[in-house]
Parts: sequence; structure tokens; C-alpha cells
Amino acid sequence: MTTAQRRQQRLGEAPTLAGKVVLVTGASSGIGRAIALACAEAGADLALTFRENRVGADEAAGTVRAAGRRVEVVRADVSRQEDLDALAAGVRRTFGRVDVWINNAGADILTGEGARLTWTEKLDRLLAVDLRGTVLASWAAVALMREQAGGGVILNMSWDHALTGAMRGEYSQVFCAVKGGVYSFSRALAQSAAPHIRVNVLGPGWVETAYGRELDDAVKRRITESIPLKRWATPQDVAHAAVYLASDAAGYVTGQMLLVNGGAIM
Repeated sequence: MTTAQRRQQRLGEAPTLAGKVVLVTGASSGIGRAIALACAEAGADLALTFRENRVGADEAAGTVRAAGRRVEVVRADVSRQEDLDALAAGVRRTFGRVDVWINNAGADILTGEGARLTWTEKLDRLLAVDLRGTVLASWAAVALMREQAGGGVILNMSWDHALTGAMRGEYSQVFCAVKGGVYSFSRALAQSAAPHIRVNVLGPGWVETAYGRELDDAVKRRITESIPLKRWATPQDVAHAAVYLASDAAGYVTGQMLLVNGGAIM
């Protein structure tokens, strides 16, 4: 980015990712897909990963291409070291570099088959994908970015309630354990990866995804009333925050978690 482009951002222009290569894991639906599309709109070329939902990943890639951006789709299980090694090597061959690596992939224990697992099985799945996967993928990103001029940016996905443990029940316990681990790990990584690699965290609150759509209307209204801004986040709200943290507009921000939650946790 030129000095003039940086000056425009400081004057309030929308953050740009022009000329950057962004990798988003778990980009076939929901928040990951919204992040990928927002990065494309901001000018980035994309590498998108999926584990099972190839159709969703291909649809997201089609939208990225329609925006005039280059995109590659890769199947990867982020809990498997060999998949991450292959992902990093493949993206390096295809694009030559990765400027921003966004670890969005997460296990679904709220809907479908995941909701029927035992609590131990749910915990194991979250630990394998959300925590271990984030750690392994972040290490892969650091190894790649240290070899390229200009370093890079890593964004990891946590949860606003991990800061407070403000909800009762087993769901809160397992998510706080895992997403709190992501937050703490990311802060430690930010120390080690500096000064050439920035590491930050997104902390979404209640987001309109598949889980929210399945909730009882009365429960959803009660949650909405508890949020100061009186609405749930959209995936696009989280995506806009991701673009900001990925861009040079956040060039002096590292080791932080940006809460995207309408003020539900402050």
C-alpha cells in the first residue's frame, strides 16, 4: 500500500485489501463466507478452505470471481497437521505469499448431528478443531509469513463471553474453555510473532447463523433485549471488523480482541 493510500484510510476512507492475498478457513458458509466476500470486495485475492461443504465453498468462490478477484478453493481439515502443511505449501505455490490468514473454521456442536453428541464428545470436537486447529494453523501461517517480505496478519476467532463466563450451562463452559484458549494463545503468539506479523482476535457475540434461526422466538427476543444495540449481529458485521483488522488501517493493532457484539459484553 502506498503512502497516499494509508493517508486516505486515516482520513476515513474504507479499509482496503488491494493487492493482498487472504486465506480464510471454513469459508463455505456463515461468518467465514461473509468474511471471504468482504475481503474480495475490499480488493483481496482469496484462498478458501472447506471440510465437507464443497457446494457452499464453490458458491462463495463464484461470488469472489464475479467481483473480479482471483480465488482458489482447498479442502482442508484444520485439526490435521498434514492438511495444514499441504494448504500452506499449495497457497504458496499458487499465490506466492499469504498476507492475511484468517482462522475461522470451527466445529458445529449446536445444530444437526453435533447437537446430539455427549458433552465429552462436544468438548473433544471443539478442542480438536477450534483450539488445536487454530494453534496449528497459526503456526503454519507464521512459518509462511516469516519467509516473505512484509510479514503478514493472523486473525483468530474467539467469543465475547470467553472474557466473562457470563452464561450458565455446559455450552458456556465448553465454549469458554476453548475460545478462551484461542484468545490467550493469540495474545502469546502476538508477542512472539512481532514485529513483522500482527495477531488479533475477533470476538463475536450473538450472530444470525443457523443456530440463531433455530432458536425459539421467545428466547431470541429475550436475548435481543439484553443487547444494548437491540439486534443480533449479521455475519457481515463480523466480516467488516475482519477487513479492518486485516488492513493497514489497523497497522498498529496487535494482541487485541475486537468484540463484535452490540455491547452485550463490554
